[in-house]
Amino acid sequence: MNLQPQRHILIVYPHPDDEAFSVAGTIAYYTKKMNTPVTYACLTLGEMGRNLGNPPFATRESLPEIRRKELVAAAEAMGIQDLRMLGFRDKTVEFEDDEKMVKLVEDLIEELMPSLIFTFLPDFAVHPDHEATARAVVEAVRRMPKAARPQVLGCAFANDTIEKNGEPHVVNDIREMRMDKIKALQAHASQTAWMMQETEKRVDDGEPMSESWLNIEKFYIVNPDQYVK
Repeated sequence: MNLQPQRHILIVYPHPDDEAFSVAGTIAYYTKKMNTPVTYACLTLGEMGRNLGNPPFATRESLPEIRRKELVAAAEAMGIQDLRMLGFRDKTVEFEDDEKMVKLVEDLIEELMPSLIFTFLPDFAVHPDHEATARAVVEAVRRMPKAARPQVLGCAFANDTIEKNGEPHVVNDIREMRMDKIKALQAHASQTAWMMQETEKRVDDGEPMSESWLNIEKFYIVNPDQYVK
């Protein structure tokens, strides 16, 4: 990868494992190859996650603590030393006051002065909590003087993303950090075990994986001025 040096990177996602799917390889490269400081602000513990393990090893009551430990392990796999668990309740971020969420992001930016922020691409993030998180990040950056703004890279999951936005602006070949991404994904075993097993089977069956989500991470450059409230 040929990544630009960064002063500090801020990741803002609502759920544990959002980061593993979206940015784990890229972040591992920044932390382990470029010694870049990274802060991950995770809004919830994903306590309403649909999966309780496969086979089940959690209950609805025990899942929050399990996911907290999984998140810590995933952060360690990526080399993230500053993990912030912000204590919001899963599936309720969309109902939080918009100004409260914007202020939260503004405070993080003021404290950390990141040069780069990873979040979701507004309107193409599928989950309501994803969308609420993206809106808060983009609005916080939009209110900053243009010269002081960090770059925002958004990850998108909607089926019509490319149709409406074109190809992603940033495509990182993360094969060098592939095992770091796999370890981050494996850390979130309650949610990802079945998916990892399925992927391993596809590899065993000889399916080419060069363009898979384990080898490539894609992002859109977000222009905050396009999202005026």
